Amino acid sequence: MQALDAPVPEPAGGGLPLLAAADLQDHLMVASHDLERLQRLLDDASESLTTQFYGASHLITQYLRAAAPGPDQDHGAVHEAMQNLASAITALQFHDMATQLIGHTQKRLRSCADRIARDAMGEEDDDGTAVIEEGPARPNPVTQDEMDAGSIELF
Repeated sequence: MQALDAPVPEPAGGGLPLLAAADLQDHLMVASHDLERLQRLLDDASESLTTQFYGASHLITQYLRAAAPGPDQDHGAVHEAMQNLASAITALQFHDMATQLIGHTQKRLRSCADRIARDAMGEEDDDGTAVIEEGPARPNPVTQDEMDAGSIELF
């Protein structure tokens, strides 16, 4: 174990000290794993939202088919419910955008972690040549930063 005031060894060729590089790589991987957990949570919420949406839509459609048409019948509440369901689709679009951003960020984090490991520990080790997953070429897969309800085509 190194003394606290002892110099931290530097890798051959300069760059980050090994301990700092390993610590930074660990933090990047923890962030990547947190994003994976967030993705699973979003997927579960989206699946539940989709199920509830189709269930409610089916019930409203059944109600409209069973209702006797008449001039005095007010379907205002049904119309409002359908508008609310259409707004729920916006949440599904949010899931799609969030999934793209999470995947993009995960690739970037893993690429950074791989590069840090390669730079700190060298190109080759006992397992062979270091493989670095290239980060995304584009800076951002989703340019939209807000959600508005609009006309939506169902899946």
